[in-house]
Amino acid sequence: MSEESGIEPRLRLAALADVPLGDGVPVPAGALQKDVALLGRLLAGAAQSAGTGEPGVSDDDVAAALSLFEDMRTALDRMETQVVIEARRRGMEWRQIASHQGMKSSQAASQRYQRLVTRLEEIRQGIR
Repeated sequence: MSEESGIEPRLRLAALADVPLGDGVPVPAGALQKDVALLGRLLAGAAQSAGTGEPGVSDDDVAAALSLFEDMRTALDRMETQVVIEARRRGMEWRQIASHQGMKSSQAASQRYQRLVTRLEEIRQGIR
């Protein structure tokens, strides 16, 4: 998805900012937002120290950043799965879901969903 084409969905979803979250509803987006901010700081620190010879970001900092990605990926997979379930619950066809996800076929969207569900189940069972 190009940067320009991502603007409209973001504006639409920004309008939901005032929708209250129910009690007990997990909000993994908040954790993702914090992790992305931390990664941004790391990259900004690395860019500032590049070429100056000054230690801005240590190897341990980079290692810590790398360790965030698996949890972030899992959280994104969970959210994507929940949104696809909601789309199907509302009667959205697989071809529509595929189109919104930038895929060319309903089969691709359905297979992606199945891969996500399988991956999340394997994580839950400790297989992954």
